[in-house]
Amino acid sequence: MPRPAIVAPMESGLPSRREPTTMSQEQVAADASEDALAEIAVVDYGLGNLRSVTRGLERAGAAVEITDDRDAIRSADGIVLPGVGAFREGVENAGPFRDALLEAAEDGQPVFGICLGMQMLLTDSEEAEREGQGDARGLDLIPGTNRRFDEGQKVPHMGWNELNVEREHPLLDGVDGEYAYFVHSYYAVPDDEHAVVATTDYGRDFASVVANEDGTVFGTQFHPEKSGETGLAILRNFVDICADQ
Repeated sequence: MPRPAIVAPMESGLPSRREPTTMSQEQVAADASEDALAEIAVVDYGLGNLRSVTRGLERAGAAVEITDDRDAIRSADGIVLPGVGAFREGVENAGPFRDALLEAAEDGQPVFGICLGMQMLLTDSEEAEREGQGDARGLDLIPGTNRRFDEGQKVPHMGWNELNVEREHPLLDGVDGEYAYFVHSYYAVPDDEHAVVATTDYGRDFASVVANEDGTVFGTQFHPEKSGETGLAILRNFVDICADQ
């Protein structure tokens, strides 16, 4: 049986079908920014999984700008310092942003370090000396050092491992006994035990989440952007922290 012919609507009848319009990238970004709970600056200093971190934060309800502009960093509701690689290279690359990050922390602007970014929140690391690179000074926002896992342990520590919450912090609301994804050879040892928010067992208990005394500077040794629903919950908590500032 032949298909019936499709008759175009008459001008005096039903309104004619219009071609769909495509929003520009600027319009999409503007709409996303209007709906966002907080505006987050992801510091671009040449190291880190910037795109995956950005996607995770956007899923968590944030408007995100990857930036190397100090004014943009300081004007955001919160700052993410990601990082993958060596400690010395990280602190050297982040040198131009050091003052902006220190000022942000002093003003109570939330600063979130991820993996190497967390280690850079501390004072120093054994890594630079071990690699024959001399001393390398971190941001010293959470006094302490980063140590290498013992020789008897497989390095790097890679894969899923459990988070054991040691004390309350809004970053970990609703998260305890969950698993997160790690890739690292060094671990943070804060001078103040109270700076340890969560620990993880890898032949020894190490600090997997740390925070300063005010609770506005904090870091995760694992990658929340690679940690499934647990990581997404942590990123949502971070966005809520920024939105409440």
